[in-house]
Formats: sequence, structure tokens, C-alpha cells
Amino acid sequence: LGLRAIEIVRLSLYDLDWREGQFTVRGKGGKCNLLSLPSDVGAAIAKYLRCGRFQSDSRRVFLQNPAPHAGFTSSVIISNIATAAFNRAGIDVRRKSGAHLFRHSLATAMLQGGATLTQIGQILRHESMDSTRIYAKVDIAALRALAPSWPEEVCHEHA
Repeated sequence: LGLRAIEIVRLSLYDLDWREGQFTVRGKGGKCNLLSLPSDVGAAIAKYLRCGRFQSDSRRVFLQNPAPHAGFTSSVIISNIATAAFNRAGIDVRRKSGAHLFRHSLATAMLQGGATLTQIGQILRHESMDSTRIYAKVDIAALRALAPSWPEEVCHEHA
């Protein structure tokens, strides 16, 4: 869903609207966005709440382990969890925060699927197109298609 690590940390049980299939994201700068809750994500969260979440008075969705089972205090913890999962899978993530790699991968997949930077910026809830433009450089095939080809005579001169 392109959530930032801090948005995952802040996710509260009160933010989930099961009847409407929506949830509130509490993002950067105190901004709140209402997003659709895809059925597969909703089912996974519901299963976690029924079978995997620790007993706690905390209203945060995701809780720390070991006890006390309170909400996470920092987005760094989410990134560390993601990085550990990538490491277990044999994926090297030294250059990026583990959690941010999910946002970056979503943007890359959208770009490769034909989404515009404007659409990607909307999904990622970027305030500025400058924040979204960093994803343009990852689609090498699309960039090659935009680059002019070398004139035929230049290619033969250097052959």
C-alpha cells in the first residue's frame, strides 16, 4: 500500500473502518488520508488481530515483542524488522532502509506498469513532484526508449 514506516507505527485500531473497507493513515506533517483497505490486506490484519497480536491495552495495531506489548515507538524499529526479513531471504538492502524498499518497489512496479509520476506521487502521498521524480531513474527500459539513438554514420565511424 506504499505506507511509510512511521505510518505503520502510528496505525491504530481506531483507524480501521471495517464496514466501509477503509483506514486512516496518519502521515508526515500531521496529515491524515483515508485509504481503501483492500480485502486481502484487511483479511491479513484481521487474522493477525485474532491470532497473532499480543494481549495489550494499547490501541496500536502492531505491538512490540518482548513485553511490555505496547505500540512501537519509532519507525526505525519497522525498518529493522523489514531489513531482518530481507536478510533472512538473502536480499542485500544496505543502501536503503528496509521499510522504504517496499515503497520504492511499489513505485518502480507502478512505473514499469505504465503509471505516470503524478499517479505514483498520489499513491505515495507525496507533497511535491520532486519527491516522486527520484523513481524515474529506475526504469532503465523506459529511459532508453526516450533517448535518441545514435546516427548510423557515427556508429560506423567508430567501428
